[in-house]
Amino acid sequence: MLLTWQLFSWEELTTEVLYTILALRAEVFIVEQECAYLDTDGKDKEALHVCAFDKNQLIGYARVFLHESPCSIGRVLVKKERRGKHIGQRLMEKCIALIPAEKEVFISAQEHLKTFYESLGFTQSGTGYLEDGIPHIPMLLISRNAS
Repeated sequence: MLLTWQLFSWEELTTEVLYTILALRAEVFIVEQECAYLDTDGKDKEALHVCAFDKNQLIGYARVFLHESPCSIGRVLVKKERRGKHIGQRLMEKCIALIPAEKEVFISAQEHLKTFYESLGFTQSGTGYLEDGIPHIPMLLISRNAS
């Protein structure tokens, strides 16, 4: 499997790519996780969109906010049948690499993924909470070496 990684600003997203992103987000967060919420939250215009494609199929996605303090990563997902192949790790590494090393990185992590995010250097930064009916924890990545 040879993945193609693409980075899009809001202005660079074509209608087709945006539709594909929104469809995969709905597939994972709304249908698979049975969570009725408004995914189109108005924040996509401010984000960088990191996409992993296998041929022409979107199989991984996240959005990165460089202008927030701390910077943040959200809507992290890998298509269900592609999980367990380190795509999520590579996706997060690509997202983290977009953020200047001196900046902290925030993620609102689903609680069951705590160990995964800890493996990337994140630490829990507060108490857990429910977000759209799913247990989440705030996590921060604070110190990174500039490459």
